[in-house]
Amino acid sequence: MNNISLLHQALNASSLRQQVISNNISNAETPGYKAKQVVFEDILKKHLTNQSKFVGIRSDSKHLVIGNSADIPTANIVENTNSVIQNNKNNVDIDEEMTRMGKNSLWYYTLTEQINSEFQQLSIAIKGRS
Repeated sequence: MNNISLLHQALNASSLRQQVISNNISNAETPGYKAKQVVFEDILKKHLTNQSKFVGIRSDSKHLVIGNSADIPTANIVENTNSVIQNNKNNVDIDEEMTRMGKNSLWYYTLTEQINSEFQQLSIAIKGRS
């Protein structure tokens, strides 16, 4: 699993999270609407801790796979059905959603800076420092 693929999937999750947060905010007054969240970091953490450090190289398709696959998990959208905040059975907390939006924006910025750094390092490796 390389860093660029991992960062790419994290950027996708952050983008999806932004869409879900925006949807929650736009439905803050919709009767019966249940807030949704994007789960990615916990899934990724669990995947990485279960990831085997040893992976065998297959020189033939008939060989057995040794070690875990390097597939990066994708983000999931989960609905919060356990709580009710408003009388209309809606559970969107606008303050919480705005906080999540700010946190997600900072996270997205950090990921883009990191992926830019990865590409810069690749560029230096290919062309040399100039």
